[in-house]
Formats: sequence, C-alpha cells, structure tokens
Amino acid sequence: MKTEVIISTYNNPAALDFCLHGLAAQNSNDFQMCIADDGSGPETQTLVEKWQEIFGPIRLRHVWHPDTGFQKNKILNQAVLTSTADHLIFIDGDSMARKDFVQTHLARRRPGRFLTGGLIRLPAGVSPRLTNASIASGEIFFFAWLWRNGGITRPGSLIKLAYLPRPLSRLLDKISLVKRTWNGCNSSGWRADILAVNGFDETMKYGGEDVELGARLNNLGIIGEHVRYSSPLLHIHHERGYVHAEELARHRKMIAATRRLKKTWTPDGISKSPADASPVA
Repeated sequence: MKTEVIISTYNNPAALDFCLHGLAAQNSNDFQMCIADDGSGPETQTLVEKWQEIFGPIRLRHVWHPDTGFQKNKILNQAVLTSTADHLIFIDGDSMARKDFVQTHLARRRPGRFLTGGLIRLPAGVSPRLTNASIASGEIFFFAWLWRNGGITRPGSLIKLAYLPRPLSRLLDKISLVKRTWNGCNSSGWRADILAVNGFDETMKYGGEDVELGARLNNLGIIGEHVRYSSPLLHIHHERGYVHAEELARHRKMIAATRRLKKTWTPDGISKSPADASPVA
C-alpha cells in the first residue's frame, strides 16, 4: 500500500524549501511526494530539481499548469488523477511538519474515514528566524523555541504543540468540538474515496474549497476524524491577496447546498461527466 504527500504551492519557493526540509526529517520515509504547482515561476522549478536530486525523481514528482489565477483545486485534481498511491496526505507548501506527522497519518488511517489535522499560524515576525537546521531538528515545534521567537500567540497552540502521550492526544482528538471537516492544509484520505466523489470542485477558488470536498465525502458515508492534537503543522505567514468576499459568500452557499442536497459528486471535478459516470481510476 503506497502513500503520497501532495504539497500545494504557488510562487513561494522559500516556504516550499522549509516544507520539504520538514518532510525530509520525518520518522517514516514510507511515502512519496507530489508538488502540486498552481503555475509557479522558474525559481520553484529550480528548487524542485534540487530536491529531486536529494529524494530522487520517483519519490518526488512535480505537476504544474500555467498561471491563470487561483486554481488550486484544478492542480490538486491533476495530482490525484496521476497518483499511483492508495492513500493521499494533503498539505500546503507553506507549512512545516513535525517529525511524526506522516507516521501519525499512516497509523490512524482506516477504511471509511478521512483524517483532518490542525494548523498553527506563526506570526509574520517568526519567518526570518526559521532555518533549515531548526526545521530538520524539530526544534521549532518545542515551546522554548516558539516562546523565544514570538511564535506563541494563542493558548490552544500550546496543547497542539505538546508531545502528549498518544492515548491523551487521541482522547483530545476524539472529544474536540471542532467540526470534522476536510482541512486542505492538513488532511488525508483514500484516493479511491476522493475519486468516488470526483475530487475537488474546480469552480471554487479560495475559501471552503476543501470543506466542500469533505461534505461530499460525508454524504458518501466517509466520516472525518481529528488528528488536531496528534499531527499539527506550523504555517509560515504570508499575505493573502487572493481572498475575495464575494467568492467566500458563494462558496458558503455551495457548501450548504452540497450538505442539504446530499451531493456526492461534482460535475466540475476530475471527470467532466454526469454523476452516474465514474472518473478514471
């Protein structure tokens, strides 16, 4: 059974480099990687080639399409369609994974479920203090480093960052009142399930585009489970010029309709075909 980590990115090679340093330091190396690139320029291509020399081109692949605006769902669908893995973990290329991140997703996966994890957003002032060495060592996930460098801004972050005993972290995951939605920056699921709902809706831009996929999975009987306290990610601060209020409002209506109508298929996903058809496996 193969697992692939799908890493979404767009014109942020410095953050992507940090992200890949975190993945290179994982306790488990039983996974492949795919960089789902929403139209980045040549600097990202150069970085990918550097990392392919480290990981090998088979373990790290790169899917890209031209830049036509925010089209994250479209490139994610391309990554899913061309993957040969059974199990897919999704993260953003501006996030950094703790050493046990992949190991936790592998240990917790099971049929009929998808996993949804937590994200700790670092303030802008922390970014200049990040180094390859601090990420590879895992130092950035410890309270002392984050406190010293201004990375702790919310009490809840302390619980997520703690290396809790597995029974305790799993208990916190189980009793969390946060909705078990698909969280595109830290979620995992079975490729067959994602294909069964026809992947991500490509008409959706930023804001809930991942949640809508999770709603269709729920309607199909695929239930979300938290790994918020078992598998946190650190997010590198950046500006979000692609956020538009009218799109957010439209997406909220689409998500509500998906839930109300019990939709399990989008005609604007991997396969541009009716709901009674099946996407390419």
